[in-house]
Amino acid sequence: MFYGLFLRGHSPETLRRDIDVPKVLLEKWLSPRRYETNFRDSLRRVYHYRKQVLAIFDELVHNEKNRLRIQ
Repeated sequence: MFYGLFLRGHSPETLRRDIDVPKVLLEKWLSPRRYETNFRDSLRRVYHYRKQVLAIFDELVHNEKNRLRIQ
């Protein structure tokens, strides 16, 4: 989805901000001890998933820029 938005002209920097979850935000999410362990584990999974999506997005953007340069 994010790569499609990039191909339609959306800024890669804006899309990266939309994808990324900063470490500070994760720590803020995890700081309240009132959350159950399962919920906290889910938050950690969301964080790691978003980092993976960001890495894939960055690779696609990088490859697209190289492809455009070669042609």
